[in-house]
Amino acid sequence: MAREEHNKAAEHHENAAKSHRAAAELHGNGEHTKGVEQSKTAQQHSQTAGKQSDQAHSKSQQQK
Repeated sequence: MAREEHNKAAEHHENAAKSHRAAAELHGNGEHTKGVEQSKTAQQHSQTAGKQSDQAHSKSQQQK
C-alpha cells in the first residue's frame, strides 16, 4: 500500500512542477497577473505534494 501513496505523492509533485514551469513562462512573457495566479496554483500543488510525501513516508515506516 505504501507504493500507492508514493505514486500519489509523485503525481502531486509532477503537477506542482508543471504549474511552476507555466508560471515561469507566463512571467517570462510579461503576463505577470496570470503568472501570479499560476504561482499560487503551483504553491498549492507543492503543499499538497509535501503532505502526500509525508503520508507516504509514514506508511513506509509502518511497514518495516
